[in-house]
Amino acid sequence: MHRDGRDNQPLAYSQAPQPAQAPPAPRETKPRRREPVQHAPTQRPVPHHDAVPPRRRTPPPVVGGRAPRPPRPRRRRHPFRWFTVLIVALIVGMIAGVIYLDNSLTRIPALASYSDRVGDTPGTNWLLVGSDGRGDLSEDQEAELATGGDTGPERTDTIMLVHIPSSGPTTMVSLPRDSYVSIPGHGKDKLNASFALGGAPLLVQTVEVATGVRIDHYAQIGFGGFASVVDALGGIEMCLDQPIVDPLAGLDLPAGCQELSGPQALGFVRTRATPNADVDRMNHQRMFMSALLKKATSMGTLANPFALWPMATGVAGSLKVDDGDHIWNLAALGWAMRGDTVTTSVPIGGFTDTDVGNVLLWDKAKAPGFFDALAKDQQIPEDLITR
Repeated sequence: MHRDGRDNQPLAYSQAPQPAQAPPAPRETKPRRREPVQHAPTQRPVPHHDAVPPRRRTPPPVVGGRAPRPPRPRRRRHPFRWFTVLIVALIVGMIAGVIYLDNSLTRIPALASYSDRVGDTPGTNWLLVGSDGRGDLSEDQEAELATGGDTGPERTDTIMLVHIPSSGPTTMVSLPRDSYVSIPGHGKDKLNASFALGGAPLLVQTVEVATGVRIDHYAQIGFGGFASVVDALGGIEMCLDQPIVDPLAGLDLPAGCQELSGPQALGFVRTRATPNADVDRMNHQRMFMSALLKKATSMGTLANPFALWPMATGVAGSLKVDDGDHIWNLAALGWAMRGDTVTTSVPIGGFTDTDVGNVLLWDKAKAPGFFDALAKDQQIPEDLITR
């Protein structure tokens, strides 16, 4: 017996081991068609995020035996809506302010029609009048402003013709109150006598007849209103070449630059206690008017409601205008005079004594061409301008 347990005895023929059969030959088959290899699409890396476990909504603790109310959803803010509301409120406020100021104006029939009235002239013409009316002043105010008390019928110390052209600078012309002119229905007299005789309508008619320029707008201010407007603006700076002392006007001003208060400004535009008397007064009036309008239309005033509103209410409450004038007409006047303005006086021919006193004569050679340029909406020739 072998070690592997096989018996070593010989086997009979029938027991002889059979040779191993060879495996069957493979059948011939047609070669299979090779399918094209299809590749999987390129995969992009995807960032891995840990799964966020769902929040456990635990009910809030009950306080005092009563469950609290669920939180209210937050309201969405709409900043543009509030901005729109603010803009609308500002516009409504501005419109209401304009209406209030327009209703504060005192209107009078200044531009009355009459036969043979001068035809409409191009450009826009204003007649600005400063009167010595004291009806709205108390005794203390008259003393503060040095008005001299009641002097009879209302007169005018300041008469200015302002021409706003279609293009170019505005022209401001002083018409001396003592100008010797023809007053319709009253003969020859001083220009300011027309105001005392027939008020604003007769003054406008007299100016139109004398100049040939049709007046489109009229504005008149008294002593008290003038001073209040200056004070509302915080005073007006003026630079004087010489000191001015006038006890009748309550004025004692040194030479140099200084801020004039309302009473001081009123005395400055009224005084004749200077070497050239009425001529100096006209220069002072034009100079002060330019400085006042420059400050009133400056960005420091227009952008400051605490300065703009007192000034606007002071002007509106102090002015007398024609029936057809409005606050926006006055705003257009101030805007037209905010920049460079030609300031001059009617050409003067001299002075003479008449039955109505000492009067001022217009230059017969220069005055017609001077006013003809204004009537034609042209700039006044340089040789006719009085500085």
